[in-house]
Amino acid sequence: MGIFDKLKGKFSGLFADGEKVNDDFYDELEEALILSDAGAVLANEIVEELRKRCKKESVKLRQDARAVLRTQLIELLENTGKRSLELHTGPSVVLVTGVNGAGKTTSIGKLAAKLVNEGKKVLLCAGDTFRAAAADQLEIWANRAGCGIIRQQEGADPASVLFDAVNAAKAREIDIVICDTAGRLQNKQNLMNELNKISRVLDRELPGASRETLMALDATTGQNGLSQVREFSKAAGLTGIILTKLDGTAKGGVALAVARETGVPVKWVGLGEQLGDFAPFDPKEFVEAII
Repeated sequence: MGIFDKLKGKFSGLFADGEKVNDDFYDELEEALILSDAGAVLANEIVEELRKRCKKESVKLRQDARAVLRTQLIELLENTGKRSLELHTGPSVVLVTGVNGAGKTTSIGKLAAKLVNEGKKVLLCAGDTFRAAAADQLEIWANRAGCGIIRQQEGADPASVLFDAVNAAKAREIDIVICDTAGRLQNKQNLMNELNKISRVLDRELPGASRETLMALDATTGQNGLSQVREFSKAAGLTGIILTKLDGTAKGGVALAVARETGVPVKWVGLGEQLGDFAPFDPKEFVEAII
């Protein structure tokens, strides 16, 4: 069973065999894209581009238009940065941010488990010291994933926790440090300052180390998620998105919107609570599932 099987059937009724491509088809497709959280502007762009391609290729039937749309959407998703995690130094660092409730801690645990299964030595850093019980939750995931964790008391300075984690990583010959960071502080400036402090610690303690900055984005938030991506990208310089809660109720079109509007690549997806409900994002599989 593929990771995206739960998404199947979103647009399936549009591509009935033998049905002709006409204005009704394009109207129905645009509506389906909007309902899938792609957003009205992007939905219109996709449909107008499909019209051009179908006309150029003399496509008359809906099942043939499906193949053209498939190619078009894959191109859209692939027109971003690298989707692989670029972690080449020892230790490398993955910073994970995102609003509270987006599945940040769960995603860290699942990513840690994947990396441990690949033979990597992983250490978690409980840098979200402002949310009650965040470190306790992260410790549960560390135990599940089979990796260590560095934590301090609630309310501690996140940069101080990261300093301890980096030095522990050096001593233990850790491959990858995954750091949980504050999802929300009192205002944007505080968030920016916190992330800047963390960045300075890394520049000083691990100069030249590979670093990924990922944001957990709840797929069920739809278009609201775009403003979150823009905000965190400005504050943290995002290298990728972990799209979470992409189960049968999430509409998935937000992945298209994120790619088009922000250029930040979706690198991982989470579709449930189990350790296995987590995988690298594959544009071809994803598009095949939604259309």
